[in-house]
Amino acid sequence: MSTTDDEVVRYERRGRTAVVTMNRPEYRNAQNSAMTYALDAAFQRAVDDDEVKVIVLAGEGKHFSAGHDIGTPGRDVDTSFDRTAVLWWDHVGKEGGDKRFAREAEVYLGMCRRWREIPKPTIASVQGACIAGALMLAWTCDMIVATEDAFFSDPVVRMGIPGVEYFAHPWVLGPRAAKEVLFTGERFSAAQAKEWGMVNRVVPADELESHTQALAEQIAEMPGFGLALTKKAVNQAEDLMGMRSGMDSAFGLHHFAHAHNAEVHGGDSLGGQDAKSMASDRRKE
Repeated sequence: MSTTDDEVVRYERRGRTAVVTMNRPEYRNAQNSAMTYALDAAFQRAVDDDEVKVIVLAGEGKHFSAGHDIGTPGRDVDTSFDRTAVLWWDHVGKEGGDKRFAREAEVYLGMCRRWREIPKPTIASVQGACIAGALMLAWTCDMIVATEDAFFSDPVVRMGIPGVEYFAHPWVLGPRAAKEVLFTGERFSAAQAKEWGMVNRVVPADELESHTQALAEQIAEMPGFGLALTKKAVNQAEDLMGMRSGMDSAFGLHHFAHAHNAEVHGGDSLGGQDAKSMASDRRKE
């Protein structure tokens, strides 16, 4: 282990696997910008290590992640970081749509696209909640292993916004399932996610770590450059099916919705919603 428990991301080598763990369990691994850039640094470290063949993304504690941080003491929307995902100006000091667009193009859509292109196989190891922004993290990974009690949802339409910024829904779920997930905002199970093709494997909770590691070790037997080219081939096929351009168009609608909310809700781009109201209709966890 190369980091301490008070850091927002932990990095560990397990043979030919790098395990990158989100480490804000007291906030259900809600993603602030500090975590986003720590994840990026960890992924870069794994890419640069020739001994690493596979990368696993995990979440410490009961839940994989509750999504974007919209209400913890560590929320850092007005903080500058060294930008790496897109060549755009810093959001700090800007106003209105300029501020929101610049920030979300970098830390949400841009980072997820950057991580999707990691030239090594990535596996999301998911337990408990995987909500909204957490879906984006899992979807950037090449494979998803989930526990039997894991659950997923994208309730962002409650804000009047058409889903999270990395709009992969039609490609990872299929159009009709994507509409059901978005229109209802309801959670769906790991079993349902597997049926829709979003999840690769569903395992008992006490086998998640061992099963994911075994899968990583199996993949690691393949030649690294072959894995990189194969990943690129599949990603290119998705993009030829419209994934990248579809995300661009959805990102524009996403920001139109933010602007509409700000106009009709006294400057609140989230439409009066907060972490508590977004979770109000979920079963007690």
